[in-house]
Amino acid sequence: MYFCPMKSMRQEKIEKMLSKDLGEILQGMNHGLLPGVMITLTRVDVSPDLGYAKVYVSLFPSEDRQKDLENLKKHVGEVRFQLGKRVKNQLRIVPELFFYLDDSFDRAERIDQLLKK
Repeated sequence: MYFCPMKSMRQEKIEKMLSKDLGEILQGMNHGLLPGVMITLTRVDVSPDLGYAKVYVSLFPSEDRQKDLENLKKHVGEVRFQLGKRVKNQLRIVPELFFYLDDSFDRAERIDQLLKK
């Protein structure tokens, strides 16, 4: 899975579209996936051939983020199916989804705490 640092205009448009649609899908499915945990989609990166998508999510409040991420990964087929129904007229192939934990908020909070000392 190769992700190019220079993105084409098409890649950027697809990323925005996938970000919007995946956000709505995860919001609608959240009660069944991770009850009591808010899933926030932070970023989507698409490969140059549009076959793969890295989806970065933030989970709050979560006791065990890795466990919740694994639970989300178990439902990737269902999420991809819902995505396929939404983008069937824009894309020939629905990208394979890979979920990753985005910890940028945690790092920012840690930096903020260190600066306050």
